[in-house]
Amino acid sequence: MSRDTPGAGPRHDEILTAIGRDIVSGEQATGSVITLDAICAQYGVSRTVAREVIRVLESMGLVASRRRVGITIQPRTRWSVFDPQLIRWRLDGAERTDFLLTLSELRRGFEPVAAALAAERADEHQCRILAAAVSDMAVHGRSVDLEAYLLADKVFHRTLLEASGNEMFRALAEVVHEVLAGRTHHGMMPDRPNPEAIALHDDVARAIRLGDPVAAEAAMRAIIVEAAAAVSVPPNPQT
Repeated sequence: MSRDTPGAGPRHDEILTAIGRDIVSGEQATGSVITLDAICAQYGVSRTVAREVIRVLESMGLVASRRRVGITIQPRTRWSVFDPQLIRWRLDGAERTDFLLTLSELRRGFEPVAAALAAERADEHQCRILAAAVSDMAVHGRSVDLEAYLLADKVFHRTLLEASGNEMFRALAEVVHEVLAGRTHHGMMPDRPNPEAIALHDDVARAIRLGDPVAAEAAMRAIIVEAAAAVSVPPNPQT
């Protein structure tokens, strides 16, 4: 997720990621205090850059700034848990398997319902995009091009959520994208995409095209169950 941060640049992003990862990993303990001066000294940046980093971390609920107290690391209950960047940092950590399973539980709560709604509301253009995405997944699955497969998978799920016609579901597309990317980039996908998973995506696309909400919901639920089962097995050694 891009952020319109004044003065943002490579150093800003580098420092933001470093501090964010330290917080979500627990290296910066809840309740501990950091200062702008410490950030400036550690990373060799101006107070302006340090202040902007803290502003973004505040917007994510990771820190809180108070006069006479300082910049305090916040507990998980304060975090903006749907923030895509925060999800990415948590997937970079040692607890990524458990976190991915938590995200799978979240997906079970909305993607099957979104698929059922899409079967009632999708237009012809969205149906064509879903079918094309499945075709691309099949092609890239056979060639074992995991990055191209990931892109097609993202297109499929984004289009499905948009086709639901529900703005709340559509807003969760970036969350799903981070889940899919996290599986791929941390070696938690099979070496070769599972043909069964591709077939299930095709089932969803067909059910939506045919206006069958029951079949669309069932196939979407099966996709998430299959993905969660794949995450539960030991990951590939390519992290």
